[in-house]
Amino acid sequence: MSGTEDIRFCAARRRALENLAGVALCAALPAAEAAPPPAKLPPQVGDLLATPSWDEQPRVIGPADVKAGAAPITVFPQDPTSGVTREKLRLNQILLVRLDPAGLDPATAALSAEGIVAYAGTCTHTGCGVTDWNAQSRHFICPCHSSEFDPAKGAVRVAGPAPRPLPALPLKIEDGKLLVAGGFSARVGGAKPA
Repeated sequence: MSGTEDIRFCAARRRALENLAGVALCAALPAAEAAPPPAKLPPQVGDLLATPSWDEQPRVIGPADVKAGAAPITVFPQDPTSGVTREKLRLNQILLVRLDPAGLDPATAALSAEGIVAYAGTCTHTGCGVTDWNAQSRHFICPCHSSEFDPAKGAVRVAGPAPRPLPALPLKIEDGKLLVAGGFSARVGGAKPA
């Protein structure tokens, strides 16, 4: 081999060894795209709905627990197989309320189960928890800036600065259990910064 061929051979060999070292290093590291733990996953089709572990009496919520005329119940999705409540992700907070099915607009009725509707419990304005309820108007209210949402009409904003409705979570009832029937209808959380 000539001197030039030796240099090319050495350079090619070095690149090959560097590539192999990189592959070995990547194989030894945990996957960067590793799945989040079950408690941090968003709602999954077939999840149950449960009160959080810090509730006085944590439990799975069934259709009979959501009473007509009562204030909303705050719940989180729960994996029906493992029993893990997906409460480690704040954006998984869900508001459940039972309304008169005759008073629901068609789009809301399609996502409901026997008049029970579910919405993200995070305001679309700045991401505060939607915790207040106006029993007279039957509207959700965010305590931070008084955004008000009508759950009978897709949780559309009826007052306040929130830029969009609360995302809906489709529900179904199977074998007497209240279950998640799909993902949230839109991105959960406050407005994206400009």
